[in-house]
Amino acid sequence: MKFKMTPQEKKWVLYDVGNSAFTMLVATLLPIYFHVLAASEGISETDYLAYWGYTTSIATIIVAVLGPTLGTASDIKGVKKIIFMAAMFIGAIGCIALGFIQSWLWFLILFAIAKIAYQLSLVVYDSMLTDVTSDERMDEISSQGYAWGYIGSCVPFIICIAIYALQTMGILPISLGVAMAIDFIITAVWWVAMAIPLVRSYKQVHYVEKTDKPVVSSLKRLGGVFKELGQNKKALFFLIAFFFYIDGVYTIIDMATTYGESLGLSSIGLVLALLVTQFVAFPAALFFGRLSRKYESGKLLIICIVAYFFIVVYAIFLRQLYQFWILAVAVGLFQGAIQSLSRSYFAKIIPPEKSGEYFGIYDICGKGASFIGTTLVAVITQITDSSSIGVGGLAVMFVIGLIFFIVTDRTPAVSEKKQ
Repeated sequence: MKFKMTPQEKKWVLYDVGNSAFTMLVATLLPIYFHVLAASEGISETDYLAYWGYTTSIATIIVAVLGPTLGTASDIKGVKKIIFMAAMFIGAIGCIALGFIQSWLWFLILFAIAKIAYQLSLVVYDSMLTDVTSDERMDEISSQGYAWGYIGSCVPFIICIAIYALQTMGILPISLGVAMAIDFIITAVWWVAMAIPLVRSYKQVHYVEKTDKPVVSSLKRLGGVFKELGQNKKALFFLIAFFFYIDGVYTIIDMATTYGESLGLSSIGLVLALLVTQFVAFPAALFFGRLSRKYESGKLLIICIVAYFFIVVYAIFLRQLYQFWILAVAVGLFQGAIQSLSRSYFAKIIPPEKSGEYFGIYDICGKGASFIGTTLVAVITQITDSSSIGVGGLAVMFVIGLIFFIVTDRTPAVSEKKQ
């Protein structure tokens, strides 16, 4: 039977199409342009990779602090859409401003601001899943979001990479700075445009009532959620598992191009390889979404975690561009699945009226926790003077994540215990 999305589900999915354009920019052209700025001021290849890793780590630490608080506040009636819009617009404006910065240090600072706002918008966006669909449709709707996000983000990205390539080859008579500024503007406009349908139609179904002291109330409710995790072992074990395995996934996304650049591989070749990742990820995410109709999402997630462990092992021995292309295809096969199934798996084991609070904590253990992976790569790279050894350290994250997830999948949910 053909799966058909409701209008509200489609509009929710559309924001994945919009924000994924910024994700592509961060994974490809942003580190390449930063490399140019850093090299022009005498920054070494090793330090270039490390500084990018440290900046990403700082940004995600800040999100780890702000995410739960804003997520909790977003559960108040009428507040979720406001926080979502504010984070999205700050991120988009920051993205545009990056095109007018020439200092490598200020570029990193502005990048951190844009990335923080982007990630905070996703905290609220992910929590909206409980409002736009039902429990039995969450796996597939979440997969649809990531799938269409991968393929949809290719539209602005192809335009951006064409401008970059034509400028690099001397065909387009503009400077690299102007070319990148145009690319940043295109990405930001696409991001906002794809969010408009959701902003106009979204209705907050699950919420808590407003109080006279919303800040104090939000903090108390957040504290209550942490206490609830003591009783909800399934959610607790999942968050621990997620903390480790998704950390590795996001580190790979954030530093793939940076890693390739440090190995001296062709910039355009790296970008095209990651474009292939998007095209592979589209059908792969949809495929795993359909598999979730027949098989438990927990079993599918175990497959994805194991696959990522072997991807990291392969990356240690990567030296040629064609090997990077193989890596890109492998990542594409499992990237959408591990992200979408994790999101829907968690959404099904938490109270829907507290989705903002729980997804704030989820973001600590996800994007907010990825500072461990990026910092691990940066530190090991500087100590060993080898980016390959630095990347290899991520394998440990997937092993620990797999162990805790197996425990999670065998733990009954709170609702199952009551029956």
